[in-house]
Amino acid sequence: MVKLNKIYTKTGDDGTTGLVDGSRLAKSDICMAAIGDVDELNSALGVAICEISDAALVQSLKVIQNDLFDLGADLATPAGEGDDFAPSDMVLRVTPSQVERLESEIDRVNDNLDPLTSFILPGGSKAAASIHLARAVARRTERTAVGAAQAMAINPQALAYINRLSDYLFVLGRMLNDGGKADILWVPGASR
Repeated sequence: MVKLNKIYTKTGDDGTTGLVDGSRLAKSDICMAAIGDVDELNSALGVAICEISDAALVQSLKVIQNDLFDLGADLATPAGEGDDFAPSDMVLRVTPSQVERLESEIDRVNDNLDPLTSFILPGGSKAAASIHLARAVARRTERTAVGAAQAMAINPQALAYINRLSDYLFVLGRMLNDGGKADILWVPGASR
């Protein structure tokens, strides 16, 4: 269990931050950027939750927020040589079941949406707009995490989770726009 008695430690005053294994990285490192993007995504979901009245959906999004803390911990745990990214009592990793749960949710939501006839503009209801903003942050998070994976070993399930989450948020935004009926369609060249 995490216990935080003191919020400031002064150990980061030199521009580094500690990882789970005790090693330190520059706060400007691409891995730290990915962890920061995960935190921002979690915050964006927190804002979106404030706009959603469906209790079951709010609970589902809170599960995802918890998953995002798992994801941040996964990214903050350097891989050892030959690491198979299996979770243990001491190592928190994103697992295939977390990715599969998102896939099931994507399929469930998408099955109830009208097919797309155009790209959609982020917006519609406040709830949908908030979810679309979180989706855009998820896409950036994925780009940053892929960049980190080019510099160090990253759990493939962590990358898959971020990718599925942005897909889930896309269909969820449509669902929140009256099942896609209130989507704002892109009209190419409409303002020429």
